Amino acid sequence: MRDHTTNDTQQIVRANGIELCYDTFGDPRQPVLLLIMGLGFQLVHWPDEFCRRLAERGFLVVRFDNRDAGRSTHLPGADYALTDLAADTTGLLDALGVDRAHLVGASMGGMIAQVVAALHPARVLSLASLMSTTGRRGRGRTSPRLIRHAFSRGARTEQHAVERRVRLFGTIGSPGFEQDVDEIRRATALSFRRDPDHREGRRRQHRAVRAAGDRTDQLARITAPTVVIHGTADLVCHHSGGEATAAAISGARLLLIPGMGHDLPPGAWPTIIDAIADNARRAPQG
Repeated sequence: MRDHTTNDTQQIVRANGIELCYDTFGDPRQPVLLLIMGLGFQLVHWPDEFCRRLAERGFLVVRFDNRDAGRSTHLPGADYALTDLAADTTGLLDALGVDRAHLVGASMGGMIAQVVAALHPARVLSLASLMSTTGRRGRGRTSPRLIRHAFSRGARTEQHAVERRVRLFGTIGSPGFEQDVDEIRRATALSFRRDPDHREGRRRQHRAVRAAGDRTDQLARITAPTVVIHGTADLVCHHSGGEATAAAISGARLLLIPGMGHDLPPGAWPTIIDAIADNARRAPQG
């Protein structure tokens, strides 16, 4: 990997014609594990300690802001596709001088990682798809209870943003695990400072996801070792989405975590990290 950064320091690189913000955890001599976040979320929503624990398993962990999020390029008035977000991902690898990487994507990030693995198999060592889906109608559906959150107004202050996010994760978080409310507050406050006016970017990302449609046939092209991880209490993306993803990818392993919602509760980290690391070991060596 080219020396664009020091550990835990955010940097900007030019990739796929836009600027992407990223940072790293771990030893640059280790294989890259690229974390791809979900719709409207930023690199800071991958908890620092979660990243450090992944790095301890023998990876250089890289997390980044997708376009229209955080400190990466925002594109007012633009329409783009899920394939463009995938091209950003491979463009980031190019900018960092990384030929192949282990991909871990959450929610929309899982969809992006799936597209990269399907369209650019030579770039992917292994794939972990978390709390995501195939786009097939009736799979991975969102609970009607969350509609009111989708149409609520944007937060005008950092305090308001934090209060709303705590309430939101009280709904979509994991009922089977203790919630780290302090981490939710910290990440939300930081994300508000990094990108206080994020709603339009979130809408553009959402349009890209909706336009992608059913990708089941595309997922059948994936050859990288794959693990699909999903919580049984996910209200944002029902676990049928994870089941459909695993069924679509030859040889994929499915891990359903009882009581986990649409978040990364610390109590589930050991299970999630073990699954990611075990799946990475299935990648061909050399």
